[in-house]
Amino acid sequence: MLLVLAFCAAAAFVPSAHAAPSSVAPGSVVVIPVAGAISPATADFIVRGLARAADDHAQLAVLQLDTPGGLDTSMRQIIKAILASPIPVATYIAPGGARAASAGTYITYASHIAAMAPGTNLGAASPVQLGIGGQDAPKPGQPPALPGATPASGPAQKDNAASGALPLDSQSTELRKQLQDAQAYIRGLAQLRGRNVDWAERAVREAVSLSARDALEQKVVDLIARDIPDLLRQLDGRTYDTAAGAKHLTTAHAPVVTLEADWRSRFLAVITDPNVALILLMIGMYGLFFEFANPGFVLPGVAGAISLLLGLFALQLLPVNYVGLGLIFLGLAFLIAEAFLPTFGTLGFGGIVAFAIGALMLIDTDVPGYGVPLPMIAAVIVFSVLFIFGVSGMVLRSRRRPVVTGAEAMIGSMGVVLDDGLVSDTAQARADGSRDSPQDSLLHGEPDRVGWARVHGERWRVRSTSPLAAGHAVRVTGRRGLMLTVVPASNPSQEGEHT
Repeated sequence: MLLVLAFCAAAAFVPSAHAAPSSVAPGSVVVIPVAGAISPATADFIVRGLARAADDHAQLAVLQLDTPGGLDTSMRQIIKAILASPIPVATYIAPGGARAASAGTYITYASHIAAMAPGTNLGAASPVQLGIGGQDAPKPGQPPALPGATPASGPAQKDNAASGALPLDSQSTELRKQLQDAQAYIRGLAQLRGRNVDWAERAVREAVSLSARDALEQKVVDLIARDIPDLLRQLDGRTYDTAAGAKHLTTAHAPVVTLEADWRSRFLAVITDPNVALILLMIGMYGLFFEFANPGFVLPGVAGAISLLLGLFALQLLPVNYVGLGLIFLGLAFLIAEAFLPTFGTLGFGGIVAFAIGALMLIDTDVPGYGVPLPMIAAVIVFSVLFIFGVSGMVLRSRRRPVVTGAEAMIGSMGVVLDDGLVSDTAQARADGSRDSPQDSLLHGEPDRVGWARVHGERWRVRSTSPLAAGHAVRVTGRRGLMLTVVPASNPSQEGEHT
């Protein structure tokens, strides 16, 4: 999995074959293509594209837009850049079949010029409810439904239906605040650009949409153009007010430069995918776990720290539910603890449950293109379980292996007596390194016999309570300093008497 992420990161850093030239000629038209959900990466690309167009003294920036919507924070970041732009910004909903739904409608209203290609549509700008499960999409002409709402009846129902307002007895305070804020926001943009205010409010309140022809007739957009050249011909000679004053356009024969996403935008797009962010968190936690369990291995710690920081960076750009994030970390901690504590699966099961619930709660929005799908959560859980129990199995197997280094490795080793010098002399045993006192000999029942034996190919001083002749096989039962305690190998019942 690390190799997959490394490949994605490397691909993000490779320059695009269609990258824009290093500079834009003054008086050019800069086209910024935007397709897909409005995300932090999209906002970064558009903001930097508009700044570049202004710095290079382009006369017009065109956002070629095709989006189902996106994150509110990213949308507002883009709109701020448009309103502060010193050059006119045209939002062109294209090609045919494209749409500017939800966040795309706000961006269109904020632009100095709003244009659509034939066969496109915009609208459905109701704010999406935050939380798990979301809500059903409202039907055209109906206000968004609220969780737990009870439909009004009688005259009140008719009044609400006529006004498009939400039923007062069932409104959620949080959703009502979001709806009012969204209506005021798009109303202000419509008034700023002189576009249809009433329809803008209906797009938020009732989630209505318009085709290109209807949008032109209702003064929601300024013009319909077949393509970019047709758009530039229609804009030629017009003047627009910008943050830097009035700008006159001469775009009929202006050179067109199309910007493409650079490595930064592609990298942000990769790591801000909720699935990738979740995987980065998991790799980060397991990498640090490996490093702490095996200090000095280095690679797991380096990969884990980098992955964890990238995952946290991605999450701070996304609408994250921090309770879900906490449950994910708690679940991973439980799974790791299961490898070391004798809980008989209790912590492991709790970790799986906590991780699954946290992953479902992690992304706090129902915006299209966001959220962690159930198959992804299941795959991560299965991988985590296999990983943890695999590590647990390796730990248990390693604990059952005999010790191969240190003083403990001598216990149980076989050796051969080298001489007949084992004598009944406790004082000599103490002089040769034994720490036993006379009381030890009394406890043993008979004096120690001291001699030499070969153990592990080495010559060792040994002692035994049994008489041993040269060539007799012995088994080591203890070690004190440079003296080994042995018993005859043919009498295993005495093993452990002198440990």
